[in-house]
Amino acid sequence: MFWLDERLFFLINGLAERSAAFDGIMTFMVSDYFTPLIMTMVVFALWFQGNDAAELERIHRAIFSTATAVGFACAVVKLMNLGIDRLRPFEAHPESVKLLFYTCTDPSFPSNSAAIAFAFAMGTWFIDRRASIFLFAIAALWSFSRAYCGVHYPLDIVGGAAIGILIVWPAIWVNRLLHWVPDWVHQALVRLHLA
Repeated sequence: MFWLDERLFFLINGLAERSAAFDGIMTFMVSDYFTPLIMTMVVFALWFQGNDAAELERIHRAIFSTATAVGFACAVVKLMNLGIDRLRPFEAHPESVKLLFYTCTDPSFPSNSAAIAFAFAMGTWFIDRRASIFLFAIAALWSFSRAYCGVHYPLDIVGGAAIGILIVWPAIWVNRLLHWVPDWVHQALVRLHLA
């Protein structure tokens, strides 16, 4: 399976340095900050959607679950990194990889970026389907750029995406179990006219 993963990686990474324009788009997308900022802005915009108090509360609960899922996804990746120390493509194949990004120091598998992005996208599914589809597209593009720029293997991305998507259900469960936390935050924000 790893040989297939490496072959697919080199097919994607082999596209690099063929078009300055496409390289520019991919180096912009691969950033650790651009995609999370876009996703946060979309979720922030959703915070103010809703026609009545009940719908607003439902949206706010879903946003709390989304934020929890993103946190859980990061925690799961960090825990997995303690036991799985897969080298990044540019470390394993320094002469062959076209690196268009800085040299990350954490393990390659699973992709933390994919876990975060897909947790955002899946969590948003319970708020607004159109916004979620947009975030899934952004997550896929960010993930593709990670392989294109030589930072992750495709299997790293698939593993991170699976974590991000699946972690939403435990996040929802925890928020229901500890409902008083989001309830208290929501009431505090209502009093501050922020909800």
